[in-house]
Order: sequence, then structure tokens, then C-alpha cells
Amino acid sequence: MDGSVRRRGKKWYYSFEGARINGKRMRYERVGGNTKAEATEALRKALNYYEEAGAIEELSNFSVQDYFDYWYEDYVMRNLKYNTQQNYRGTIDNHIVPYIGHYKLKAMQPSVVQKVIDKNFEKGLAKQTLAIIYTVMAGAFKRAVYPYQLTNNDPTRYIQMPKYDQRNKKTKEDLKVITMDQFRTLQEYVHQSNPFYIPMMIAFHTGLRRGEVLGLTWDNISFEHQTLTVEKIIVMKGKEWTIGTPKTQASYRTINIGKQLIDVLKKHRKRQLENKLFYGQHYTENNFICTKENGKLTTPHSIKHYGDKARRESGIDFSFHSFRHTHATLLLENGAIDKAIQERLGHARIGTTMDTYSHLTNKTKKETVDIFENIFQK
Repeated sequence: MDGSVRRRGKKWYYSFEGARINGKRMRYERVGGNTKAEATEALRKALNYYEEAGAIEELSNFSVQDYFDYWYEDYVMRNLKYNTQQNYRGTIDNHIVPYIGHYKLKAMQPSVVQKVIDKNFEKGLAKQTLAIIYTVMAGAFKRAVYPYQLTNNDPTRYIQMPKYDQRNKKTKEDLKVITMDQFRTLQEYVHQSNPFYIPMMIAFHTGLRRGEVLGLTWDNISFEHQTLTVEKIIVMKGKEWTIGTPKTQASYRTINIGKQLIDVLKKHRKRQLENKLFYGQHYTENNFICTKENGKLTTPHSIKHYGDKARRESGIDFSFHSFRHTHATLLLENGAIDKAIQERLGHARIGTTMDTYSHLTNKTKKETVDIFENIFQK
């Protein structure tokens, strides 16, 4: 790789052409010293460093937007799950770049980065959304310090997160928790042959996430031990589905299931075998539990389609995630242990479980007082 030196005013500069970025030729020019000899020596060192380090340090002269794009391609795309990649991309484009994308990376100060949080808070974004914005920025700037060595300072270390009014916690209505009567009504509108029926029944009886439900295969069910194992999920990439891994390590789990769900699954398994005979060569062979009559997998897109139809026909305001929230709420309100619910839902932290559901359990709070009162009556 060649370079050149030239005099500009009282200083000598060196320059060289580096690798293309986004198809554009990149030429770098820096002050080399007060003499031609100093500039030539500086050029030699710069070329050696460039060849050894891959010129990543030159990104420090790029904008924050260019750096985040680099970090996204180099780290996020190679290390994080597809859904997280999509979430991070949206967070960068919608909540970070509009505020600091035009700044230089090496000029980033804590006060500037703080504005990203403050402005998004003023827009009324939820606490969890702000936490994601912080996580994305912290991850990117941390790698800018090391291993990229583009800057010596991580400005996110000094960010102060705004305080939310704890009185405005989510209610059952916010989470779209449904009642037992509403669930029974849904069963009247969703026939057993409906592709939505089995996913609905599994989610309601187990609290599994949508992708976890759809990823279940028959080898994940033990009728003998009455257990269900989560070890994979279904993820949509555009219009195509693929098999992915659960959200966190805690999401890999085996839980007990009751007789009602066991009976539902046994009847469904029998219907699948009957459909296989009926469709013959037109039946799609697989081992998935949630399938349509012709054996094709019930996808997240199918869930949305049939779920929307059930909501319109029944008049019940729910989402597929309502079954997970309802499952957890019913368990809490009827005395289930917090830790057991955490493990059943696949939450990595007990705090996640309690932050989401503890404020919904007025019945449990009343029973706690009754227990204490009964101590004095004995």
C-alpha cells in the first residue's frame, strides 16, 4: 500500500487510500509533522498500523450513525438472535440516530447522550423501551472503547435514567388479561379444527410465548410424565419461517402440564393421524404439534390472522400474549409461589416476573394480611 506526503502551510501532511466502505473509496489525510522527514515517518507508521489493525480506528472520525451501522454489522448481526437484531435495528434508526447520528463518534459527551434518553422520555415511551435504548447505546459505546479502541470514553456510563411514577403500573386491562368466562367464550368461537385452537390451548395452560408454542414437536411432550419441554422456537424472517433458539438460557425449560391439556393434545394427535390418511400424498410430513389440517406448520402469521378473526367474532379484546399474562395472573392470584411461576414462564430474573404481575394480585395481597391476622387469633 502506497501513500504520499505534501506541505500545506507550515505543516507537512501524509495521506493514503484505505479499504472501501459502502463501496466508496476512502482516503485518509493527517498532519505528519513540521518537516517532510517527520511526515514520511508518520506515514510509514500509519501504513503499518493500518495493515495490522484493519483501519478500524479510522471509524473514530466517522459520524455516530456510521459507527452504529458498523457495530450493528460487525457485532449484532454475528452474535445476537434474529428478533433481537430487528429490535436493535429499529431502536437505532428510530430512537438514537435522529438525536446523535450526525455527531462525530470521538466527540461524544455524556451530556449529549443523555439527551437521547431525555427526549425519548418526553415522547412518553415506556420504561422498558427506554431500557432497551440504553442497552443498545451502552453495548455500542462499550465496544467503541474496547475492543475497537476508537475512543477512550464510554459516555453511557454517566447516563441517569428518568424515574417513572410507580403509581402508573400496568393493570389487567393494559396486559389484556382475560377471565375464565371469556376464555370459555373463545373456545365456542374457535373450533377444534381451527389452526388457532391448539396454540391457544397450549398457551393458556402453560404460559408459553407464541414462538415457543409453535416450535413444539411431539418429542417435546411426555404423556407418561405429563411434561412439556421448550428447546426451540419458530421465528419469521420476512415471509419465511425458521427454527430458532429460545430467548434466554432460562427459556430452555421442562414444565409440568395438567390432565386437561394432556387430553386435548391426545385428541389432537389422533386428528393429525386421521388428516394424514385423508390428505395422503398432499399431507406435509413433520413432527410439529401446531399444524393445519394438511400438516403445514401454523406460523406466527397464521396466528395473527386467525387470532384477529376470533377477536372480531367473539368481541373479546385479547392478543395471543394475553394467554401468557392470564396464565401467570391466575397462578399468582391462587397462591402459586413466585419462583415457580418465574421458572414456568422462562423468565431469567424473578424481578421480571414480579414487576409484570405482582401489582395485579389484589387477592394475594388480601390473603397475605389475613395470614398475619390469623397468627394473633391462634
